[in-house]
Amino acid sequence: MKREIKVKNEDYDVVVVGGGMSGICAAIASARHGAKTAIIQSRHIFGGNASSEIRMHICGASANMSKPLLEESGIIYEIMLENKAFNHYFNYSHWDMVLYKKIREQKNLTYYLNTVMDDCEVADNTIKSITAYQQTTETRYKITGKIFVDATGNGTLGYLAGAQYKTGSEGKYEYNEPHAPLNPNNDRMGNTLLFKAVDRGTSVNFKRPEFAYTFTEEQLKYRTHGKVSEQARKDLSEEEIRITSTGSATIDTGYWWIELSGKTEDIIDEYEEIRDELVCCIYGVWDHIKNGGDHGAENYDLEWVGMLPGTRESRRLVGDYMLNENDILTNRQFDDAVAYGGWPMDIHTPNGLYDFHLRPSQITSFDGAYTIPYRSYYSKNISNLMMAGRNISASKMAMGSTRVMGTCGIGGQAVGTAASMCIKNSCMPRDILNHIDLLQQTLLKDDCYIPNIKNCDIQDKARTAKIKATSQKDGFEIKNIVNGVARQTKNSTNMWVSDGISKDGETVTFDFENETSVSSVNLIFDTNFNYSIKQTQNGKRQKQQRIGIPPELVKNYTIKLWKNNSVVWEKAVCHNFQRLNVVDFPDVNCDKVTITVTETNGCSDAHIFEVRIY
Repeated sequence: MKREIKVKNEDYDVVVVGGGMSGICAAIASARHGAKTAIIQSRHIFGGNASSEIRMHICGASANMSKPLLEESGIIYEIMLENKAFNHYFNYSHWDMVLYKKIREQKNLTYYLNTVMDDCEVADNTIKSITAYQQTTETRYKITGKIFVDATGNGTLGYLAGAQYKTGSEGKYEYNEPHAPLNPNNDRMGNTLLFKAVDRGTSVNFKRPEFAYTFTEEQLKYRTHGKVSEQARKDLSEEEIRITSTGSATIDTGYWWIELSGKTEDIIDEYEEIRDELVCCIYGVWDHIKNGGDHGAENYDLEWVGMLPGTRESRRLVGDYMLNENDILTNRQFDDAVAYGGWPMDIHTPNGLYDFHLRPSQITSFDGAYTIPYRSYYSKNISNLMMAGRNISASKMAMGSTRVMGTCGIGGQAVGTAASMCIKNSCMPRDILNHIDLLQQTLLKDDCYIPNIKNCDIQDKARTAKIKATSQKDGFEIKNIVNGVARQTKNSTNMWVSDGISKDGETVTFDFENETSVSSVNLIFDTNFNYSIKQTQNGKRQKQQRIGIPPELVKNYTIKLWKNNSVVWEKAVCHNFQRLNVVDFPDVNCDKVTITVTETNGCSDAHIFEVRIY
């Protein structure tokens, strides 16, 4: 007798499909703001391209520290700080655990690993439910929800639901994009496998597998590998060398340009074939590095080779606005901005590695940052569908910048926050345009950054208090911590810095004109964005970092609430390693709040960007 697969029915407010960095940030944000949330992940670990299965480090608006003040904050930075607190030597198993722990411990969030979403039910252009199969438990789930977030990368949920989408490149005149091709085409950036090599300190031989391809120096002349040759330095610009390599010796870290886009019209349909072809290429490239001339690889040994290709491009779901190249090049500031980007428009050759005669990417750089409108994060024709990640509503040219994981992560946080607002207001994503100010202010409160948007929260009592500090340095006055900007910008420090730390600590005092009720103190500390904190296997990116917790970060501090010169409530916070601290407590009537910093993680001064009091 034939047996049936188990079926379980589950119901949530918000359902996030996809457990990469954008999905993680969306799910956590939704759950933190009170929505009953589920995250569906097809793999056994979280992280997507950033996980130990693929090992791409998180790039973003800082463009590998060429624009350090644009480093993404919010949930994605919070996760990286947690990793930085104990994973000193970039261990990917530890990183996987940090991501897993973050999801596992989040209240209101249920996770499904090894679970593949394979269908959905749609009525009246609204998703009613999805079905997903969990192979490890032989269970099929039917999951209903009010708001669905497509964080699959491929736009799979949107595709199945009938959402409008695009692939390939728009023609030059669709959006009047200066660097777009004259006519539309199906060119796309390909998939990549990475590897990790280690220096054993002695000569290591490599025997080429029979299936591996053979490559010549002529074929790879535009793709830096090992020592950057003099010919490559003549042929490539300094920026191309920076983007295509990691410095003078890149043997240890793998190459993004071992990239293939397939032979048919559908890169998704060809994923398995592309993977097999990439395996032949990656071992062929390594054979060339080891046995095809002097590449400085005599002592290097392959330690790890990926078998799950990282994907750059497939479908892009259409929203109410398609971000385009002109928005990026002009640093456009949208009224409904909820995220930003700064990575260059980095469009790879259509045939990847096999375009031997071409430089591997077309890089269009720009100064500053552009914003991304909320209208690019929800579907134009499926009423309750939002998207987070590389599948947002953007042209091919714009996607060349927005696709990196830092930008995807802060967009995911904006989407998750908006999804929770939909639940609270019993509305659809498009309706949040009527509450865009609230969404923007909520994101700022949660330590997201939106260029040219300041804290103007009328509930924040710190903004109207009289403020003083026991000491301050010139240019870093106490008034900065309520100026509405919680990071250094090009024209302002936006931070209070004490003049040393005395034995009694350095104190900031907020005096209220009248007695008031207080139940929360929010603080944003300095972590110094001039130093990267990303998880990476790339030797050059590791050298950009400092071991351990950023020394500028406040470690120990005490909050006290006063009434008539008597302490009515206090809390000491010790061993802090986060930039954003939210200290909640039952309502207390007081007329003064003090914050005393007694120790940092190594810096001789106390640094605070922002204090909010509610």
